[in-house]
Amino acid sequence: MTLFSRTITMLEQGLDYAALREKVIANNIANVDTPNYKAKDVRFRTELDRALQPLEAKRTHPKHLPFRHQIPNEFLVTARTDVVYNHNGNNVDIDKEMADLAENQIYYNALIERLNGKFTTLKTVIKGGK
Repeated sequence: MTLFSRTITMLEQGLDYAALREKVIANNIANVDTPNYKAKDVRFRTELDRALQPLEAKRTHPKHLPFRHQIPNEFLVTARTDVVYNHNGNNVDIDKEMADLAENQIYYNALIERLNGKFTTLKTVIKGGK
């Protein structure tokens, strides 16, 4: 029996993703004038979608352990090489980076709010509903 549901683990991974994405975006903004710098991005959603595909293992004996579904805790950082915005080979679009930064902050705050709600529920249960 687990004390915490799988939701808290998924929220934790979402926060890890948001923290890494913020670091990558900050790095892109810091290198906006660096010649030949290629903007980077973090891929998570496709990896998460792939990880959430149901995997089933056939159990031929009742004592066989159930097949556990593991969610990878790895994110893929990729360089954008399809566009060039500056004559020096740099492809950082500062407007896009600032918009991505704001979007990521909203995503991070939503996860924090959801995590706080989970802990508040646990606290209420521990106190006996008071």
